[in-house]
Amino acid sequence: MSGRFLGSHPADAGGPVMAVRRAAAAQMQALQLFTALPTYYNEKVRIKPDRAAKFREALDAGGIVPARVLVHGAYVLNTASPEEEKSARAKAGLARELERSTALGVGACCFHPGSAGDGDPLEACDRVGDAIRHALETVPESESGTRVLIENTAGAGRTMGRSAAEIARMLARVPRELRHRTGYGLDSCHLFASGHDIASSAEAQRAVLDSFEHVIGERPRFFHLNDSKHPFASNKDRHALIGEGEIGLEPFRWLLADPRTEGISLVLETPHERDEVAEEDASADPFDVKMMVLLATLLPAAP
Repeated sequence: MSGRFLGSHPADAGGPVMAVRRAAAAQMQALQLFTALPTYYNEKVRIKPDRAAKFREALDAGGIVPARVLVHGAYVLNTASPEEEKSARAKAGLARELERSTALGVGACCFHPGSAGDGDPLEACDRVGDAIRHALETVPESESGTRVLIENTAGAGRTMGRSAAEIARMLARVPRELRHRTGYGLDSCHLFASGHDIASSAEAQRAVLDSFEHVIGERPRFFHLNDSKHPFASNKDRHALIGEGEIGLEPFRWLLADPRTEGISLVLETPHERDEVAEEDASADPFDVKMMVLLATLLPAAP
């Protein structure tokens, strides 16, 4: 390999252990999963020790390092919301996401910041940062060093996190002594959809990544590798298979050659061929296999 760790978000039917087995079946080195249904707040869902042990056994059997596993936070968590009840539930929900991720011993949990609604966008960024702080203060740091990572957004409506400046403001709310436990990641579809030019040339793409690194003060901790069903600057978050959307194939070759993709999880969130999977089915989705083979051809040669 070239130091790039490729994976996907396999079907979650049957729970985290089955997701790991499906990733291993496609020979992935990384993966993403949910720890609970993403359409609920899941305040009462916890990971029992025996379940965590089986998860780590599955990772070991599949040859996947726990640090290369991402947990994706529930979609309903709107930590940017000006509505007090929604904001409070999202803050508590994010802490639970970190608690479950820490129990599994994975590298990080990532989440969408949410929408400012009718509120002030700067105050919305501060609420997101405060939610991260609450999660880090609520869940003690473990040996796994599980991080909470902001994911950039496609910018639909008043969703926050579409720009480097917004993400930087969110992270600035985290106290210095906790800052090493957080960070951000970038989704290629979201970058493209929110008006960041990552597809016209390698130089333009590099400039976008340089800007995020300069403004936020650090490199991304993960990438989501997704083509886009909709045109540039559409603000629409609809993923396509790599090379079959509006971004095209070559920008992913440029991205995988960028040193910022080395040593971190690079995770597909592209469509699956199978809409439904039996809980006991550990086979890889054919589209996941197709994408893994394709991405392998785009990797830079190992030194």
